[in-house]
Amino acid sequence: MNKKILICLAGLLTAIIAFSPLLGRAVAHADNVQGLATTCKSAMLLDANTGTVVYEKNTKQHLPIASMVKIMTLSLAFDEIAKREIALDTIVTASENAASMGGSQAFLDANANYRLDELLKSIVVASANDSCVAVAEYLYGSVDAFVSAMNERASALGLNDTKFVNCTGLPKEGQYSCAADVAVMFKDLMRHEKFYEYAKVWMYDFSHPGGRVTGLTNTNKLIRFYDGCDGGKTGYTDEARSCITVTAKRGDTRLICVAIGAENSKTRNKEVSEMLNYGFANFKTVYAVQKGEVLGEYSVDGGKTDKITAVAEQDYTVFVKSGEKSDVTLQIDIDTLNAPIAQCQKVGTVNILINGEKCGTVNAVAQNACQKKGYKDILDDFIAEW
Repeated sequence: MNKKILICLAGLLTAIIAFSPLLGRAVAHADNVQGLATTCKSAMLLDANTGTVVYEKNTKQHLPIASMVKIMTLSLAFDEIAKREIALDTIVTASENAASMGGSQAFLDANANYRLDELLKSIVVASANDSCVAVAEYLYGSVDAFVSAMNERASALGLNDTKFVNCTGLPKEGQYSCAADVAVMFKDLMRHEKFYEYAKVWMYDFSHPGGRVTGLTNTNKLIRFYDGCDGGKTGYTDEARSCITVTAKRGDTRLICVAIGAENSKTRNKEVSEMLNYGFANFKTVYAVQKGEVLGEYSVDGGKTDKITAVAEQDYTVFVKSGEKSDVTLQIDIDTLNAPIAQCQKVGTVNILINGEKCGTVNAVAQNACQKKGYKDILDDFIAEW
């Protein structure tokens, strides 16, 4: 297994551990806010970094989610492409099965060749069902095999209230999810930079091999009309009604909002905007420690240098109510250090406390390597001290 595949798998495992369950540090600030999501069947607003729930309504109710199924379709596809080192300009032939899909489409020509990245872009921007099937068949040989992998990924992410039966979200018996699970799978998708790149596109022309052009417009109107929104996935069927999951960022605060079962897109967008407005107005993200932040210098026994500099291995944010006292402090616990020490080697832990209560930890790591003294170094020290 080559290095790039190992890195990809490690990244996926890290994401699963860090975000499954999403709500591991949650509900400390959850409020039953009157007047939010009044018509949606289910809704959820949460901090993207910590998983802290700001607002929730029927978040475990099993419901059809329409094209929000494509959140998992895209996440799985992006991961498979990275793992297998598939070039994004790879040519994919659209089958007759793919070209026959109804609903939202890129209107692919059967047996025509398309670039993989153009198919993915059409899924993100225009929710193209035909492109979903073309990508699924290319990556797994069949839609059934791809859907089986979607359910395996759902299980790995701890999505116990989700079942996929297709990769498009078109109505089919036995397919369901819930707001809490959708938030987790959307956070998983947010790991991919290409998703953000495509999600910000408002309108573009999708070109077909014969010269025909299909104009595609982003189904997520909040990309253009809500300040800070930079990604999302919509859905609509008669059964599911109007659904959406979006993320928006203002300053250091990034929120995720899920709405399922609104009567129409206008109402859906209004209620999601109101939830986001409430979150940004009443909560904020504070960095307790940032990746690479210097924690101090610490003595090393038997090293060519007497000390190493310890830094934080990763960011750690806390999500707090605006205006409330939030005294964030660090407790740094450094191990007994003996050379040799490698660069980025764990050398201790940092406990994060809010108002005196521990809320999490990050590793302290060595900023630079410290080699062990050799015989010549010991002799040189002896002579210097003589």
